Amino acid sequence: MPTKRDDRDLIDFHQYWPILKRRWPVTTVVIGSVFGLTALVTFLQKPVYESQAKLLFNKQSGVSSLSGLSSQVGELSGLTNLSNPVDTEAEVIRSNPIVQKTITSLNLKDKSGKLVSIERFLKVLKLKTIRGTDVMQLSYRSTNPQEAASVINSLMNYYLESNVRTNSAEARSAREFLNRQLPEVEKRVLKAEMALRRFKEKNRVVALDIEAKAGVEGLKDLLEEITTAQAELADANTRTRALQSQMALNTQQAVELSTLSQSPGIQQVLTDYQKTEDELAVARTRFSDEHPTVINLDKKAAALRSQLEGRVSQTIGNSEFVPEQNLQIGKLKQNLTEELVKSEVNRLAITNRLAELRQVYIVNQRRLDILPRLEQQQLQLQRQLQVARLTYEQLSKQLQEVEVIENQNIGNARVISEALVPERPVSPVIPLNLALGGFLGILLGVGTGLLLEAMDTSLKTIEEVKHLLDYPLLGIIPLAEKAKGSDGEGSTELPVLNNPYSPESSAFEMLQANLSFSISDKKLKVIVVSSSVPGEGKSFVAANLAVAAAQIGHRVLLVDADMRRPRQHKIWEQSNLIGLSNILVGQAELPTTTKEALMTLDFVSSGTIPPNPAGLLESKRMAALIQEATNDYDFVIIDAPPLTAVADAQILGKLADGILLVVRPGVVDSAAASATNTLLAQSGQKVLGMVVNGITSTSSYGGYYSKGYYHQNGHSKNGKVNKQMPKIHIS
Repeated sequence: MPTKRDDRDLIDFHQYWPILKRRWPVTTVVIGSVFGLTALVTFLQKPVYESQAKLLFNKQSGVSSLSGLSSQVGELSGLTNLSNPVDTEAEVIRSNPIVQKTITSLNLKDKSGKLVSIERFLKVLKLKTIRGTDVMQLSYRSTNPQEAASVINSLMNYYLESNVRTNSAEARSAREFLNRQLPEVEKRVLKAEMALRRFKEKNRVVALDIEAKAGVEGLKDLLEEITTAQAELADANTRTRALQSQMALNTQQAVELSTLSQSPGIQQVLTDYQKTEDELAVARTRFSDEHPTVINLDKKAAALRSQLEGRVSQTIGNSEFVPEQNLQIGKLKQNLTEELVKSEVNRLAITNRLAELRQVYIVNQRRLDILPRLEQQQLQLQRQLQVARLTYEQLSKQLQEVEVIENQNIGNARVISEALVPERPVSPVIPLNLALGGFLGILLGVGTGLLLEAMDTSLKTIEEVKHLLDYPLLGIIPLAEKAKGSDGEGSTELPVLNNPYSPESSAFEMLQANLSFSISDKKLKVIVVSSSVPGEGKSFVAANLAVAAAQIGHRVLLVDADMRRPRQHKIWEQSNLIGLSNILVGQAELPTTTKEALMTLDFVSSGTIPPNPAGLLESKRMAALIQEATNDYDFVIIDAPPLTAVADAQILGKLADGILLVVRPGVVDSAAASATNTLLAQSGQKVLGMVVNGITSTSSYGGYYSKGYYHQNGHSKNGKVNKQMPKIHIS
């Protein structure tokens, strides 16, 4: 269910239809003018032909991409990620040299016979990148189809030639640069190689990684050998100490004993000495010390002993005394002595070997310690050499590639669709132009009608009246028409009297009935009929309302209080010599001034026009006159001047039971209606309601009254009802 707000937001097209019906002449003229002008321009316009072609762009030239040559020469690329190389090439195509060359070669001229300017050429030329591809579509329009195709084909050829020249120029510049750089790079390569060779010679480096690996393994092996030697040394020390403890000899003594015991000369002398000692001992048992045998043996023993000591001293290298028992030892002791000597020799050998292993370990450890520094230096030199070599190789390779590119004549674009001579024009499109002209004409026509309607501030429909004047709607009076066969003004001014079966008559009957319900606290007797501005039909409403009230049996007095522009005497076709103004100034009385319009309807005209009507209406005589009329009549209907013109209606409204406001769409405008509304509210007037007068099919709700219904009823020949025969209304 849409809300009230949604209902307000929706466009009510029904409210625009009456506007268009009212403004149809202007709307029709505008629509016809725009459509006719569009058709005239369309059929007078020369046909325009459009020729199209397509270019395919490659990032690199064809030969470069197939042979893997340098991607830096002749490559399509942008400076930023937002750049589109195809759009860049489009600007190259639009460049002045290419465009000017095309214009000159084809001798393109404008209507004045001069060469077409670059600006005008570019306005006709259209370049469009096909979405999602590297294809550009070129199009050119001309009244000459052959010229349109020739322009596109020539423009593409000149662009392709320019592209090839540009790529060749770039390749040539690159080749010259590479030729200058190669010797410098080659010198850097030689310098790096020489530095690496000197480093290896100075530090005796062959292969640092292999040397480091071998050094680590060697240190491991040396460490194992050192550990083994230390274990063997500990074992030899233990063995030596055990042998020394068992023999009570140190190593030096054991060596001396072993040497003496193994010396044949000493053992021979020792044997002779022992034998002589034995013989001396035997001789002493037999002989005395002075015996020559004893003396000889004693001398012999002394000589042998001296010889033995000399040989011992010569053998061991010192003159210390060696006990005789140490000169000749037993087999066990001799073996132990040899074992001690061997153990000592082995210990000394192990000690020396251990010292050498430790020295070698220290040397190797120092070498390994400097290997990282040497490796760092070597890597730095190798890196410099590698960079120099790679640079040299790349430059050499690029030089070869650039030389090939320089010699080729292929660009980054190729034609995939040439421009053909168009057979059909693209402009003007007659159906489309006529449709657009019609649509624009309708739009401008409707807009003109609505604009004129907006500029017209008059109230045109009942809806606008109700929206602006918030008073009860008591009646709707259709526009009165002249009855057939009737003459004179009264035939249309008094339709209730002269044409009782007309829609106007029924409308006034309904108005009279609604007035009876407008107030409920007292009986309605005095009514002031007025309007906002002149011309709304207040006098017409007052006269016919009086007739309607009289026809149902009420005694009615109709007073023309508009003493500025009186109208009632013309409607009733009566004289205006004596009337209301004469009564108010005391020149006449009410009973003698009234004129009989119908059997139950009396009429008082305005009388002589006074200089100050408002003063007369505000006098006590006017109040007394109304009081006298209410005593003699059932209804008193006062026709008052318009509210916005003078204050007469407001003065009379204070003396009456209420004001009946007459509003006529198309006559009163919004400003006057608003002023009237404000005036009535500020003066505190009692407004019975309003009656909308002069309603037509364009201003009504769309058919409250069906004239055919009423015309089927009986009429008199002249369409009139006898004035002496009041219309009896049975409800």
